[in-house]
Amino acid sequence: MRIRVVLCLTLIVLGCSTSSTRMGEKIMPEIDALPVVKELPDPFRFMDGSVVKTKADWQRRRVEIIAMLEYYEYGHMPPAPVLHVIEESTTPVFDGKALDIRVTVAFDDKPLRVHMGMFVPQGEPGKKYPAVINTEATWGKGMRDAARLMIERGYIFAGYDRHEIDKDDADRSDGVHPLYPGYDWATLAAWAWGAQRTLDYLLTRPEVDAARVAVTGHSRGGKTALWAGALDERFALVAPHASGAGGAGCFRIMGAGSESLEAITAPTRFHYWFQPRLATFARRETQLPFDQHFLKALVAPRVLLSVEGLADLWANPIGTRRTYEAAQPVFDFLGVPEHNAISFREGGHDVTMGDWEALLDFADKQG
Repeated sequence: MRIRVVLCLTLIVLGCSTSSTRMGEKIMPEIDALPVVKELPDPFRFMDGSVVKTKADWQRRRVEIIAMLEYYEYGHMPPAPVLHVIEESTTPVFDGKALDIRVTVAFDDKPLRVHMGMFVPQGEPGKKYPAVINTEATWGKGMRDAARLMIERGYIFAGYDRHEIDKDDADRSDGVHPLYPGYDWATLAAWAWGAQRTLDYLLTRPEVDAARVAVTGHSRGGKTALWAGALDERFALVAPHASGAGGAGCFRIMGAGSESLEAITAPTRFHYWFQPRLATFARRETQLPFDQHFLKALVAPRVLLSVEGLADLWANPIGTRRTYEAAQPVFDFLGVPEHNAISFREGGHDVTMGDWEALLDFADKQG
């Protein structure tokens, strides 16, 4: 697939979209009032039955889709806070080819502290570099090879400690949840909010090319990256990796061995990743007023790349291909058919250096 795109982002937080409806308002029908739709729902059909005919219509439909996904699947985030850098350090790494910059940040007047980090190429004073934000810490030993590759390819590699924002459990007494009462955001939304705040920080840095920032992540981090990038139009490239159920996968269409909505929202597993309403659709997926192609469609007209393993059956490669195909008409409608892409490789649910290379090869084509 040939991909070409002119990337355009803004430096302002207004690039981050959320629904304008206050959290908690009952604006969506409950499950028993929803019709059965066996095929994948039409992203161009408004909830009142009318149809998108113009690009202005699509913008209104986009707002409606965001409200729908917030209500049924991910919950509502608070608005962007004021970010304060509390502490910063800079260390040369990779034989002086890069700087390892670490910061500790705070939000508004909240006591929460989150560590962020970025590897920045060196050698060309004043140059701005494209950046990749990963939805986890990038400074650990397991990320060293990926960071080196990013530097060699001329990219900033950034990340954050998402577990400082919300631990990966059902406890709502720690992290961001008690600090922003009145919001029903689940764990994936909290982590996605963290990716957006990392972008806020990067856009204060003179080394960052604001028009060429990507967000990526693996598995639960891929789900996080897709929701963060769908909402926040400042991300030029959104690249979920092996994100499966609740990410790039499909709830209605599943191959053998795939994780279902019922499995992922089970009380003994990852129900806390999602707004509790999603679990009510277990074994009633055909009453969902959306499927995950709606989430992918929110990225348009920006660039979307799903990276998948053919043997990663749990992440539903068959369903992921179907959501890719079902989102394509939106990219076509907006005049950017080549901005929707999917990459399959041999292998299972892991991250290989080949995956990072595929992401960078794709990003390089964006110019």
